[in-house]
Amino acid sequence: MNFIDPKTDLAFKKIFGSAESKDILISFLNAMLYEAQPIIEDLEIIDPYLAPKIKGVKDTYLDVKAKIDGNKTVIIEMQVLNVESFEKRILYNATKAYSMQLTTGSRYSLLNPVIALTITDFQIFEDLATVISRFVFKEKSFSTEYLADEFELVFVELPKFDKTLQELETLTDKWIYFMKTAQILRSVPEELGNVPELRQAFAIANEANLDPDELEDLERREIFIQDQRGAITKATRIGREQGIEQGIKQGKLELVLRLLERRVGPLSSEIQTRISQLSAEQLENLGEAVLELASVSDVTDRLQTYL
Repeated sequence: MNFIDPKTDLAFKKIFGSAESKDILISFLNAMLYEAQPIIEDLEIIDPYLAPKIKGVKDTYLDVKAKIDGNKTVIIEMQVLNVESFEKRILYNATKAYSMQLTTGSRYSLLNPVIALTITDFQIFEDLATVISRFVFKEKSFSTEYLADEFELVFVELPKFDKTLQELETLTDKWIYFMKTAQILRSVPEELGNVPELRQAFAIANEANLDPDELEDLERREIFIQDQRGAITKATRIGREQGIEQGIKQGKLELVLRLLERRVGPLSSEIQTRISQLSAEQLENLGEAVLELASVSDVTDRLQTYL
């Protein structure tokens, strides 16, 4: 068997945010948020994943959203790339989920708690050894908590988890191991298969159960992620030599050119020159548009709007 990579945003949504994923998400959230205690008994997945065509990166920030315990909102994001302003985006999404509960004239007492759960494929807090970290508002000098039950940020840093299959002890261990290794497994290990929700997650992640359009979308997303990683690496190197901003722009330029050549074929030197004159923000928006649009003609038309 071949399994899709749960860390890819579209795969993550399919596994944890589909209409049939309720039991999977309950088990996963209990493992990540409550040390595998059965605190969450029921939940409602908001806007369940329905296998849409691939969208631009900015439309896929928020991967899964659910209501737990009747009134608490959990927003869940899988982040593979350590992109610029990532930390601020997490805070923005969380505060937006909190504030958007109220309509004009509503009482603040109607606000319900929000938890933002972020799983990353890179290290964020190098000074913390723990895989899972939790943040709430605290008084700066005395660490007195302020409305700790209302707003919480939870991070799961996958690279910090180094247990082998034989060392897995808790449900939390097993879910993190699934997130890290599912793509390279060729069968469901007994240590994971004895958890019904994990067996179900493996079934959804089995490539044999995906239709051709889903597989194509996932492949395109994985290629995009690899290109982005390459661009970030090169931008960092160039940044040391030419300055950070120039390095970032150069990395984005090369990524956009690769994406365009895959979609529309070789570009003339004139078009490449004109694209190189775009700002870093324009290059990012163009790259997202190229990834989102389905047909070659749509990509060509969108390119013309930038030139």
